[in-house]
Amino acid sequence: MRVYHFAGAGGDPLLLLPGRASASPVWADNLPSLLRLRDVYTVDLLGEPGLSIQQRPIRTDDDHAQWLHEVLQALPEPRIHLFGLSFGGWTAMNLALHRPEKVAGLILLDPILTFANLSAGAVLRSIPVSVRWAPESWREDFASWTANDAPVADVPVADMIEQGLQAYTMKLSAPTRPDPDRLAGLRVPTLVLMAGRSRMHDADAAAAHATRTLTAATVKTYPQASHAINGEYPAEIAADVATFLQAR
Repeated sequence: MRVYHFAGAGGDPLLLLPGRASASPVWADNLPSLLRLRDVYTVDLLGEPGLSIQQRPIRTDDDHAQWLHEVLQALPEPRIHLFGLSFGGWTAMNLALHRPEKVAGLILLDPILTFANLSAGAVLRSIPVSVRWAPESWREDFASWTANDAPVADVPVADMIEQGLQAYTMKLSAPTRPDPDRLAGLRVPTLVLMAGRSRMHDADAAAAHATRTLTAATVKTYPQASHAINGEYPAEIAADVATFLQAR
């Protein structure tokens, strides 16, 4: 596993989990403000583009949870806050539902397939860009679409994701939405920050479902945010995270 450590303000650290076809550099805009709050770890998700190397099949949600549980077990701190973006949000929630032993809290940024299904547009647009022969323009269009048509040419994070889509073959089981009854039984403190204009899902429905089912959660929507919420609102996210951590 490739895990990076950044020394910050101490306390129970944050472990940042990037989205699909991404890796640790996606957090570049967030690290300066988050390090003023806590120490930070980032991890390249197993089975995704990045420097972590998958050696065994990941076929089930339990498998997804097991590898991340092993990462947490290898870290020296007794309690860790998971901070996940998009598919990283699902990954964080999946661990908390299966192996919550070291999870101090969850912070989920517009998590996919956690509180709502993917939109039809997200499903249809993701299929063609997942094949290697797809032209670069298709992947660039997809990256721009997820950011609500923001220009992505020569944007390093967008270039990284496009290269991941083009050059990396993922061998993972598809994530499944958590059962509402299981979500209702979660006792891990949770902060959910939804992107109000996300094209990946119905953000309002997702926020309503999270509010309805989670018993220990704060749910907030950034009305103008796209799915690229972490790069659009780094200062606001850090402020909300600070409030969440102070309450712990």
